[in-house]
Amino acid sequence: MSTIAAISTAPGIGGIGIIRLSGENTFNIIEKIFIPKNKNKEIKGYTFKYGHIINPKTKEIIDEVLVSYFIKPKSYTTENMCEINSHGGNIVMENILELCLENGAELAEPGEFTKRAFLNGRIDLSQAESIIDIINSKTQKESKASVKQLEGFLSNKIKSIKDKIMDVMVDIEADIDYPEYNLEGVTEKKAENMLIDVKKDLTELKNTFDNGKIIKDGIKIAIIGKPNAGKSSLLNALLREDRAIVSQYKGTTRDSIEELMNIDGIPIKLIDTAGIRNAADEVEKIGIKRAKEIANDADLLIAIFDISDKIDDEDLEIINLIKDRKALIVLNKIDLVNEDFKIDDRLLSLNKRIIKISALNKDGIEQINKTISEIFKINEINVDNEVIVTNTRHKNLINKSIESTNNALKSLQNNMPMDIVAIDIKSILENLGEITGENVSENIINEIFSKFCLGK
Repeated sequence: MSTIAAISTAPGIGGIGIIRLSGENTFNIIEKIFIPKNKNKEIKGYTFKYGHIINPKTKEIIDEVLVSYFIKPKSYTTENMCEINSHGGNIVMENILELCLENGAELAEPGEFTKRAFLNGRIDLSQAESIIDIINSKTQKESKASVKQLEGFLSNKIKSIKDKIMDVMVDIEADIDYPEYNLEGVTEKKAENMLIDVKKDLTELKNTFDNGKIIKDGIKIAIIGKPNAGKSSLLNALLREDRAIVSQYKGTTRDSIEELMNIDGIPIKLIDTAGIRNAADEVEKIGIKRAKEIANDADLLIAIFDISDKIDDEDLEIINLIKDRKALIVLNKIDLVNEDFKIDDRLLSLNKRIIKISALNKDGIEQINKTISEIFKINEINVDNEVIVTNTRHKNLINKSIESTNNALKSLQNNMPMDIVAIDIKSILENLGEITGENVSENIINEIFSKFCLGK
């Protein structure tokens, strides 16, 4: 493989910048452009050398740096590696990178360092995918779940399932190759027990995806209601900042406003939508159409009603939108009514959770957060000791494995020959192997690593 180089720190001004190299010629390239203060040329792994990056043609000093050395196979890529720690700033890092390229390195592709770690066997594909998840983590729980995957929790679970299958596949292959020993009945029973056990393991993994999706993608919540019900005030109260314009005039919010917040370590995307009503204004009509589209796509609807006013036709449209959806009813402006006010039967008949608030006075806002946590059972999501599937690619392959398991069990029940049963069992192994990257196509590998940033 060629020797690659890239800037590993984000563009912009910072205290330090890192230019990373990996490959057989790494140390030769560094020797051409780096003059250490200590003239000892011996290279030791896991050490730093202080000195200057120079232009070997002009002898001009480019920057004062620290260079760290990693000798194969004890490096991130399992190849010889160096990381040049320079001063931060685009110009100085680009100058150093240019020197690396002029002296024998090639510019790395996105994710190529991690791709080499995978191709060289230091990590499997699921661990490689967890690295981009760590980088993109928005909350502590997402970061923890990604770190667990990097540590091999999912890989070990997949390996455990594959080992169970391989133990029986040995007997199946022997039974197919040597039918004269007449062990088919014994093999069938072992295969059936194994498949039942494997299906249980796979189903448990599959069932973690609901929590995994929440951890990784968060929860999308749309605030809907008629104009002036208090949607924007509620958004501001939940965010604890004046993000949306609040006005006494109807139709102030004509487009959606999206903001992120955090509830118990889970990212929440809050969307304030245009007030739903029969509008004459064309721009407002577009906003209302978009509000309904967002509502259809949301994981939870917060339907807000002005409790100081009677339910009208516009409110009835909101009621119709939420009746068959996961929704939370918020009764706003309790500061304008008596404590013993009666809730409209049309709201009670929806059998949704109802919270009374004053968005103006911030009363009841914490109860909304608590209820959202209860609805999605956020506090029950444990990322410390559980294998949690967060990746859609993994979930799809687990579903395929379960389907193959069911097919194999069906073939056994229909007294099909063991070589037919073996086809579906091998399919399970192939699908699981795609998760860890043992038999994945080059196109999928390239697609996965194309999502990485340069220098990682």
